[in-house]
Amino acid sequence: MSSDFNILADAADDESLDNHRNAPRPDPACLYGLVGDVARAGSETTEANPYAVAANFIAFMSCAVGRGPYMPVGNTWHHTRMFMLHIGRSGRGRKGDAVSLLRRIEHALEALSKDASPQVHSGGLSSREGLVYLIHDGYTEGKEEVPAILDKRLLVIESEFANVLHQGRREGNTLSAALRDGWDGVSMRPATKSNRLWATDPHIAMIGAVTPSELLGLMASRELKNGFANRFLMFWAERTKMLAFPRATRQEDVDALAQRVLEVLQFCQAERWADKDHMRVELSQDARKRYEVLYYGELNDNSAGERITALIERRAPMLLRLAMLFALCDKTATVEVHHINAALAWVRYSVESVKFIFASAADEVKAAETTETAQAILAFLAERGQATRSELSKDCFKGHKTKAILDAAIDELLACNPPQIVVETVARPKGATGTPIKIYKPAAKSAKCAKREEPLGFAGDSVVRTDSETCETSPDGDTSFRTVRTVREAPDAAQARTNAHSSLVSHISQSTFEMVAATSAVEGF
Repeated sequence: MSSDFNILADAADDESLDNHRNAPRPDPACLYGLVGDVARAGSETTEANPYAVAANFIAFMSCAVGRGPYMPVGNTWHHTRMFMLHIGRSGRGRKGDAVSLLRRIEHALEALSKDASPQVHSGGLSSREGLVYLIHDGYTEGKEEVPAILDKRLLVIESEFANVLHQGRREGNTLSAALRDGWDGVSMRPATKSNRLWATDPHIAMIGAVTPSELLGLMASRELKNGFANRFLMFWAERTKMLAFPRATRQEDVDALAQRVLEVLQFCQAERWADKDHMRVELSQDARKRYEVLYYGELNDNSAGERITALIERRAPMLLRLAMLFALCDKTATVEVHHINAALAWVRYSVESVKFIFASAADEVKAAETTETAQAILAFLAERGQATRSELSKDCFKGHKTKAILDAAIDELLACNPPQIVVETVARPKGATGTPIKIYKPAAKSAKCAKREEPLGFAGDSVVRTDSETCETSPDGDTSFRTVRTVREAPDAAQARTNAHSSLVSHISQSTFEMVAATSAVEGF
């Protein structure tokens, strides 16, 4: 007993030095329905990670269903396209094994129906022109007219994703911009006057594989700022067991899975790849309530710090795309709560993976302390009404918070969407010397509300504006321009909920969120 006590005492003394953590542990809820059945079939007798098998299959299905199924969000129609990025150490990630069953299912599906399976490209990408060439609208070569590729469904398997990052570093290379367009679904126009290749209404999904060292070494800051990186659902996955003699999945099981895939694609009418937006997918009333709670909470939580937040910025649209795909795999056009929950499991898995790869354990400890400090400031200002920075330091924290942590917490509260506090500059009394005094107040109680940043994500919870970030194509069929996301003005009730449910309150219990959602009227997206 004494030795156990000594161990605990030593651990407490050395707690500040022990910042180790576990690798991301996905929730079994990720393996929902058909996706889960494929994952188990591909991993039971091999060393492939079941979640990696599932992720690859998700990308395949998100491509195969095509642009027929759509979900209306505001004034844009959204489809299922997913970019999945498998991250694992060389040799231990078993990234190739995770794709093997998918290729077998694809071949079996093609044997059942030539129109069901999308085009699969695994030869590597080098440029925007090369990508567009795979799904081009036709072009003239000399006197010869090259006919268009009518089926715009394209699954790109980039087993060496480092190649894509390398290409993005080349002067004048626009591959990363083309991939952003592909995720958004906007038509790809020529990048130069001399190039006349273009592709209208592309439907591109992607499977990438990379080691953590390659990703960290090659991911430039511009990939974080221009939205390239956060279009990928990144996940950490390595082998979960060792088998000296792995066995292939039985062919009869592959054929059975291919038949189920075909039934899903027939439900989606995927063979009508020339027709777009012919199957409307909507959330059930309960699913809308569930999504609303998540949207005002963890889907817009920015407490992990600026770098991590930039990498997980598209949690909301990814969740909706995944939920829509899970519903379609159940052969229904109605997204239910269990589809939202399965999609949420993937989003959380990706968030934890991004934190594990891009932030050290010490970074996470610092981010947690910053968030805790911010919550304490909110509570103090709610009671006091206002305070200077000096008063926050002395009266709220008794001088026990460092300047760096206090400033980081204040910045986090000011940068929330919407801001949780505002800062006002007040002149010193007449005759007094020194710089003006800054006073911090809760945002809701300030008569001079600070200029608010627009909320993130898909939900229309702010005034009408046009975002500079490209999204999906317009439903009117005009593909001449890169369309942008439009967000509608929310009623006062929705805005009040936004003020109440900041990115910080994602740390409140789920039961509290659900109680709020149950008593709130759902205003739509």
